[in-house]
Amino acid sequence: MLLRTILAATTAVTALLIPATAAAAAPERTTTAGTTAAEATATATTAVANANANPVIVVGGLIGVSIAYEPIAARLRADGFRVSIFQIPGLGFGDIRESARAFKTYVDQVRAGTGAAKVDLVAHSEGGLVSRWYVKFLGGADAVGRYISLGSPQQGTYAANILKFIGLGNCAGIVACQQMSIGSDLLTALNGGDDTPGAIRWATVRTWQDELVWPIGNAALSDGANNVLIQSWCPLRLVGHLSLILDGTTYTAVRQVLTDAPVRPNCFAL
Repeated sequence: MLLRTILAATTAVTALLIPATAAAAAPERTTTAGTTAAEATATATTAVANANANPVIVVGGLIGVSIAYEPIAARLRADGFRVSIFQIPGLGFGDIRESARAFKTYVDQVRAGTGAAKVDLVAHSEGGLVSRWYVKFLGGADAVGRYISLGSPQQGTYAANILKFIGLGNCAGIVACQQMSIGSDLLTALNGGDDTPGAIRWATVRTWQDELVWPIGNAALSDGANNVLIQSWCPLRLVGHLSLILDGTTYTAVRQVLTDAPVRPNCFAL
């Protein structure tokens, strides 16, 4: 009788312990997308945080129509950011200073429409110069939280100098080309003094395969900017000037700057 009682008690305890052990050892529940419940929750939390972050303005470059920047804008929206695209007036052929004045008006409209005190800028090519002129000379230092340029000729490019030569000294009449030539009056003014004024998180992203900005070091800024060369992190990554707005690795660096995370580009991002 005693033996039967002991066996019954052992069976009951075992029955109680096995489900608990199995639950502890079971892998975390996954969603249909292949992510764990915890990861899905973290992603949703991040999206909410990004939705409350500064609005992001993607600033186009020379001949950069708005639709060309929809891929990077879509990535940002998928990560929860509020995003708009600024197309430079006249497709960027005109005076960069005038384009910066138009950009100031646009920034004011975005801030008024969203109620945000500041915006963050993701600027491609010439858009990086338009944005910097706005920050440095048109009061933008108080309205911008983060600035990221993608392949912007911050110190000019010999590509413009060559076109200037072929155009018999006037870049075939393209004012912005004249201004992006190394040593131009506009760049002399823009790069005089502090490259990175204001309480802004400044960053640049550049690539060795840039067909339009050379030397490639001219796409960087001084005075404390975080200058990211894609191939310093990912030596085999091939990224051209235009594909900076499409490349997954570049986007990971952009997202890290926007979220104040350490910049460590993901070499395998699509």
